[in-house]
Amino acid sequence: MFTIHQVCQQYAQILGGEAKINNGVCSVELHRDLHVTIQGRPSKAELHTELMFETIDTQGNALNLGETVILEKEIPLFTSILVKNGIILSALHNHWLFTKPTILYLHFQSVEPPLHFAHKVAEALRTLK
Repeated sequence: MFTIHQVCQQYAQILGGEAKINNGVCSVELHRDLHVTIQGRPSKAELHTELMFETIDTQGNALNLGETVILEKEIPLFTSILVKNGIILSALHNHWLFTKPTILYLHFQSVEPPLHFAHKVAEALRTLK
């Protein structure tokens, strides 16, 4: 059986980021290179994707959670891949008003082995700019 540290390192490698473990939660944050203004001011804050898992059970399943900033035009393809892969889309909403281009935040989740989730999300992430 693998430790959470070993699984977290593999998870991060699949997703192309760095692993962090805090209070038993493995997370990987990926930054999106988007040129966005909020109220006419350039912003790089909050332009990321965060993926995490916690509490791996005896069958190897964990609660997997994800959030990504997404452009409107990216939504159809990205979400169709997540849905095809059995990932639940739990929310799509804005965080900020007066953004150019319009940016939204998509939340998604599953209960499955974390490395399965990572591969499924990595497939969807390849569609993003």
